Amino acid sequence: MTDTPILEAAEAYALWAPAYPARAHNPLMQAEERAMLTLMPAELAGRRVLDAGCGSGRYLLHALRRGAASVIGVDLSPQMLERARAELGAREPVAKAEVALLQGRLDALPLPDAWSNLTICGLVIGHLGNLQQALAELRRVTRPDGRILCSDVHPIGHALGWLRDFKADGERYAVRHTQHLYSHWHAACAAQGLRIEQVLEPMLDPADIPAGAHFDRRALEVPVALVFQLRREA
Repeated sequence: MTDTPILEAAEAYALWAPAYPARAHNPLMQAEERAMLTLMPAELAGRRVLDAGCGSGRYLLHALRRGAASVIGVDLSPQMLERARAELGAREPVAKAEVALLQGRLDALPLPDAWSNLTICGLVIGHLGNLQQALAELRRVTRPDGRILCSDVHPIGHALGWLRDFKADGERYAVRHTQHLYSHWHAACAAQGLRIEQVLEPMLDPADIPAGAHFDRRALEVPVALVFQLRREA
């Protein structure tokens, strides 16, 4: 794995986008998604939902299925936004739901202050080195008393040498990823006026692992994701 090219997010997702589905497509993502959906309100009628770093749109689709009135997906990669546009265009119609996709950075979101009731940021924040700046933007676009759901690869994975890797045109690449420890999250949330309401550390489900898969067996013994439910206090 040490010779795998490490790419910045924009370059990596430009290569990855053509094969990137709008669903959890590996055991880590499946574990992360189960935790995130446990924290996502089952009923979102009348609510505005932002997915910051929406990728191919998997959490936008979940929000629409739960009745969100308006959803916006923001992503750095125009190629991933095209994937999301295709996936959302193929969905079953949702009455009166407003859907928009915008190109933008997680640390400079193209939305007005206090737009969303629920802000989602799934497996994206590790692509940024500055955790506090990213959380400041997520807080800014969320309404007072609104909820923010964030997930990232568990920092133990970084210590074990795991990569956010993928294949494109027969070659293997990885996306640059920054380790953010729980202590970093705690300090950044305190500085930004975000209350940590719940923290989940999902484990892999062995049933999700394909037969004959080659992977680090230690992944079955440690958490693979760090999932936060945050509340904007004011």
